[in-house]
Parts: sequence; C-alpha cells; structure tokens
Amino acid sequence: MTLNELSKSELKNFLEKQQKILDGFKAKGLKLDMSRGKPSAEQLDLSNEMLTHCLDGDHISENGVDCRNYGVLDGIYEAKRLFMKMIGVGRWEIIIGGNSSLQMMYDVLAKAMLLGVKDSPKPWCKCEKVKWLCPAPGYDRHFAICEAFGIEMITVPMLDDGPDMDMVERLVSTDPDIKGIWCVPRYANPTGVVYSDRVVTRFANLRPAAPDFRIFWDDAYCVHSLDDNVPNILNILDECKHAGNPNMVLIFASTSKISFPGGGVAIIGASEENINFMKEQMSYQTIGYDKLNQLRHAKFFKTYEGILEHMKKHRAIIKPKFEAVLQTLERELAPIGAGEWSDPKGGYFISFNGLPGTAKRIVSLCKEAGVTLTPAGATFPYGVDPEDRNIRIAPTYPTLDELKAAIEIFCVAVKVATAEKMLEE
Repeated sequence: MTLNELSKSELKNFLEKQQKILDGFKAKGLKLDMSRGKPSAEQLDLSNEMLTHCLDGDHISENGVDCRNYGVLDGIYEAKRLFMKMIGVGRWEIIIGGNSSLQMMYDVLAKAMLLGVKDSPKPWCKCEKVKWLCPAPGYDRHFAICEAFGIEMITVPMLDDGPDMDMVERLVSTDPDIKGIWCVPRYANPTGVVYSDRVVTRFANLRPAAPDFRIFWDDAYCVHSLDDNVPNILNILDECKHAGNPNMVLIFASTSKISFPGGGVAIIGASEENINFMKEQMSYQTIGYDKLNQLRHAKFFKTYEGILEHMKKHRAIIKPKFEAVLQTLERELAPIGAGEWSDPKGGYFISFNGLPGTAKRIVSLCKEAGVTLTPAGATFPYGVDPEDRNIRIAPTYPTLDELKAAIEIFCVAVKVATAEKMLEE
C-alpha cells in the first residue's frame, strides 16, 4: 500500500517503525558523504600515468614551443586539437586555460562586469541592473557566481528536454537587463536532462533585447555517459552562426572529471571574434597557462577518441553506484509512493523530489544519522526551493559499500519525513 492509502493510525505505526530504524543508524556513528559530485580515488587512479611517464622529460610541443617557458596565451595546438572535437569548435575558436572551467566562467563574468563583453555598449557594472536566467533545479555554483556579483537571478523551470524555452524567449526578447543564462546541455546538473535539438535551435535563434546577451553553455558532462550512447546534441555554435548570432554563446568544459579535478585542463569555445576579444583582455592578466599540463594531457589521451576510451573506464566504476542508488530507491520508496527521481543516462547526479515541504527535513535527518547531502534548496537560485522538495544525490565519491549504507539511510529519512508531513496535514 502507498502511504496515501494508510489510515491515520497505520501512518503513525509506520512512522514509529521507521524512526526506530533511523535511531539504529544514528547509534552507529557513521560518516558518509554524498554532498558533492567528486570523482572517487579509484577514478583518479585511472590517470596516474599522467604523473609518471607521460612526458619523460619531453617539454617541446610538436610545433617547437618550449612548454616550460612563457607564451602561447591561448594554449598549445595539440591541446586545442584534442578538445576541439569534444566541444565542437574550430582551431581559432578555442582557448585552453587552467584546471577549472568554473574559474573561467567566473573570470568571464567578472570581466563582463568590469569591462563588458563583445558587443557591450558599456561595462555591466554601469548598468542600473543586471539579470540572469537560471534553469532550476540547476548547479548551485552557477547561482553562487551570480549572487557574488549581485546579479538578479530569475528561475526558469527545467522541463524534460531542457529549460522552458517559451519563458526564456519571452523574457530575453523583452527585458534588456537580462544579460545571460546558465545552461548544462548534456546530463544537466542535477536532473540528467539532455537538451533536445528543438531546444538548442531555439537557443540559437533567440533575439535578445540586450545586444550583449550571452549563453553560458557549460558542457561539463559532454563525454560522461553511463552507457554506449553518448548523446550527440546539435552544435550550439554552428546553430548560432546559422541564426546570425555567432557571438551569443560561450562554451565551457574541462577534464576535471576526466583526468584530475585539481590538475586538469579547462576550455572555452566561442566565435573567433569572441575569442580574439577575450584574448585581448587576458593579455593583461597572464602570459599563458600551464603548457606542461596541456602537453601532458595531449600525450596521455592523444585523440578525442582516446578520451572516449578513457571514459569507459570511469563508467565501469561509477555505473554500479548509480545502479545501487536507483535500485534502492525503487525497492524502498516506489511501492509506498514516497517521492520521485531521475534516471540519468550520464553525468554525476540523481535528482530526487520528495513530498513538498520535506527536503530540508530529509537532509537534516540524514545528517543526524551520519550522511551528508547537498543542502536542500541548493539547486535553486538563492538556495530557496519554493516547494522544499528537491535534493541532489551524488553517488560517485563514496565506495560502493558506503554508498549502499548512505542510500539506505536516505530512504528511511524520506519515509520518516514523508509520514511526518502527511500526519501534520
């Protein structure tokens, strides 16, 4: 029977039973972490050869650049060649940066505030107001960047094939204060949604009221499939060119969840005009990023196809973890109708929706039992989920045994919080 079918006395008995189970977990003093989408140590080990015999003293790029020295602001060619196919850009449409795409997004936005972007009539800091569209549930660190700069965030609902484009088109075309939108087009954080061709086409054909409107296309999980079917979505830069909007999109990606989060390579892809504009701004900031690390990645992966083969090794490690979480949710919660969740085909997260008004309580109960989750509300702008129901589950970092224990506790916490809410109502 579902919880909705129980009488009040039956629901009370159910709650008492689940509370006892939860108390038993509390007594164990566990410390389990499902709060962030971090690769496990086993995944990081896959790239250890990059730290040992990858260069073997070789520091010269194929076109003669001494990678130990200054120069080559936008990255060595073999690194560009490696990642051009991954994000779908040409040789003059890419910059290879440091280890963090998040840092590059922050940097681009900071410069936009101080100096403006290509096509800006004035720096954004001189605008009376700057607004940003934020598909939600979404990536909490995207929202944190906007909040840090005092940018007003507008929530856009996430649908099954991407953001609500009717809302996006209406807002962007009528409000010149709206300067951008966050997008995670493949295996969106946390829902796992893959943008449909229709959504990509509608993005490319936007007619913004702001001449310097920018789509921040964070393709963080472009090769992070959990099966053999890596999604081939439409190329957003090509579509923007066809629509007469070549400068509207900025594409970001990195190897943070491919090689090493602390020592990977980050990438920006954009129109050649945008790239030249950004390089001019960068020239006052740096003489060049870590070319030895770029060379190391180029030699280790060799080709884009080499990256795809490497990601199969990651998949072998993390797919059983996703399966363990989904199987437990299906076994423990589906029969009683307690919540709903995504079934992602890639990426790093599972999105869980409980009964409205229960997410904070679930997270709190899990914490009391030794399981750390991403804070409730984090997947919405300003950390406020209007329905208090969405929770992001991150299965990758714990060991499989730790994960199984953590998701068991999570399910009991959901049962307790759901029964409490139903009795309250």
